[in-house]
Amino acid sequence: MKVLVATEKPFAPVAIEGIRKEIESAGHELVLLEKYTEKAQLLDAVKDADAMIIRSDKVDAEVLDAAKQLKIVVRAGAGYDNIDLSAATSHGVVAENTPGQNSNAVAELVFGLLVYAVRNFFNGKAGTELKGKKLGILAFGNVGRNVARVAKGFGMDVYAYDAFCPASVIEEAGVHAVANQDELFKTCDVVSLHIPATPETKQSINFAVVNQMHKGGILVNTARKEVINEPELIKLMSEREDLKFVTDIKPDADADFAKFEGRYFSTPKKMGAQTAEANINAGIAAAKQINAFFADGCTKFQVNK
Repeated sequence: MKVLVATEKPFAPVAIEGIRKEIESAGHELVLLEKYTEKAQLLDAVKDADAMIIRSDKVDAEVLDAAKQLKIVVRAGAGYDNIDLSAATSHGVVAENTPGQNSNAVAELVFGLLVYAVRNFFNGKAGTELKGKKLGILAFGNVGRNVARVAKGFGMDVYAYDAFCPASVIEEAGVHAVANQDELFKTCDVVSLHIPATPETKQSINFAVVNQMHKGGILVNTARKEVINEPELIKLMSEREDLKFVTDIKPDADADFAKFEGRYFSTPKKMGAQTAEANINAGIAAAKQINAFFADGCTKFQVNK
């Protein structure tokens, strides 16, 4: 089988070595398409691929139409909104992600952003400490659990809400479970977002929701840009000069947020999974999942139906 690694933003060389070892040890061929600059290059490369590993690359109906032999596409990472799932299903292609491989990297980034925020972006003025503060985690998946683990090391009081995770599971992890999203925002000094971008969550973090936070509240978003209602958050931050917003996803309205000097920060690019360890883990996990699929039809991490 031919396995295509199609990455506009390439894996680290050591990750490629690991992917190649996995794929070739199973008797498959590995082909690389790295740093491509036009979609036409992807459409050409995928023509005879049986499997594909991607990062943030878009796999839409046009790509799937060109991929006549494609049987499986694996997104090396947790988020998979760059894959058109309905188109994959209609083309008979299994779509998978690699949950958990980037979770520690994202969790550590949350606290890098938080320390930066509570210390006033290192401007020389006295800030505050995280110890004793109430941290709210919205969605208690792999990343949320790692955020809770790190937060305990800082001495924070940790709360969480997840519509799909039983309260008993959250409590067993030593975290306070709250009844709903509103209670989380009302209770906590800091709220860290880890929800996916779905029809239900897009634009859901709005004026009314965030306005429930304590004075001096901090909103952290390392999830998806689409979950933030940017115009409403800008309006709120204009009215409440005590709020801070830090993110690793540059908003569409970055210039408007930038006017909140000392209360807003965005990394230039998405940084959550940008560690050597996460890069290697996700890539090798994707390769192993492809091998398992071809060996015995395993679709444990399938995200389309």
